[in-house]
Amino acid sequence: MTHLVVFDVDGTLVDSQNMIVEAQRRTFEAHGLPVPDRTRALSIVGLSLPEAFIALAGQDAPVAALVNTYKQMFQELRHDPAFAEPLYPGVAMVLESLAARPDITLAIATGKSRRGVDHMLARHGFTDMFASIQTADDAPSKPHPGMLLQAMRATGAMPDATVMVGDSTFDMLMSRAAAVRAIGVSWGYHAPALLREAGAATILEQISALPALLAGHATVGDDAAEGMAQGGL
Repeated sequence: MTHLVVFDVDGTLVDSQNMIVEAQRRTFEAHGLPVPDRTRALSIVGLSLPEAFIALAGQDAPVAALVNTYKQMFQELRHDPAFAEPLYPGVAMVLESLAARPDITLAIATGKSRRGVDHMLARHGFTDMFASIQTADDAPSKPHPGMLLQAMRATGAMPDATVMVGDSTFDMLMSRAAAVRAIGVSWGYHAPALLREAGAATILEQISALPALLAGHATVGDDAAEGMAQGGL
């Protein structure tokens, strides 16, 4: 059986926090609105932009204008080396390892735009690695299960043969809604305790542990992870 492994992007594969926080700061200042602090700014990573700005600024905020300004600011920051979006350590090696396995299909489910994802994939040489790419342009915002449901339909995967790897509670709640096993990561923007509360079956401390976990050979110290280890995916 082929298994589907779906990855979030921001906070899971790439460390985009400095870019996101600065783009938000410039956006809110451009509209004369109070700038969220860093913790608040990162708390909404994973949502699509309209939902993110509603969460940050309220229903009565000029959401469409904020989204347009944010996109402009983000594009400008892409040309500034001080705001690079590096891969987290070990990500490239793990993705290449998983992509080479005949029993695994890779996919993406992210609140980024398709343009942003394509830029990231091209920059890191991942263009042909993912069989399905679900973005904020393609489906309702997380935690709605649409992205995962569409990824499964596109690849023919069943829920019990699918896992979602992400750093946010939105990823965990989306997984629960789609009846998919959720794997949280500790290096992202939401605390591991919150990921567990939202439904994470286990929390990865290092991306290098993922291949063994998927193969059913990891030793992780909680019941849910041990169950996964015994049964693979």
